[in-house]
Amino acid sequence: MGKSIYLVRHCKAEGQSKEAKLTEEGMNQAQVLVDFFSEITIDRIITSPFTRAIESTLPLSKARNIPIETDNRLSERILSTENLVDWQEKLEKSFDDLDICYHGGESSRTAMNRGMEVVDELINEKEENILITTHGNLMSLLIKEFQPSFGFNDWKKLSNPDVYLLEPETSSVKRLWK
Repeated sequence: MGKSIYLVRHCKAEGQSKEAKLTEEGMNQAQVLVDFFSEITIDRIITSPFTRAIESTLPLSKARNIPIETDNRLSERILSTENLVDWQEKLEKSFDDLDICYHGGESSRTAMNRGMEVVDELINEKEENILITTHGNLMSLLIKEFQPSFGFNDWKKLSNPDVYLLEPETSSVKRLWK
């Protein structure tokens, strides 16, 4: 067969801080993810260390008896440490210019590269079916690596949660969540 990497965007959360928990709706969505993956083999689960990513994956981890591994490289990208009133315009520019970097933040390319370090390592691991739970911006950048046309408007269409299947051997990316 081939390596299958399931990119999961976390469920609805109370905010953007590292410690933000899932909302009640988000907790229900995390249970829906258990059903969503019921017919899909998962060998390994790796998540961002942010609370909302871990909480999104916890019910599936418990249902499958698969431990959650955290990896800081899956943390959300910081666009800027300043409060940007026009943050969406700046984010859109960062999809077009991967090297643009705002005060205290990281460029799209830097974030993409750290996320791809994880994917590249997983490609060489023995497990075939791996679930990664991360955040919308980083997930979009990982998809963009394999599907360069993926951009700001695609990011805007992401839902919480969302699921994409990445098949690295064929560079195939497909949205599974409906």
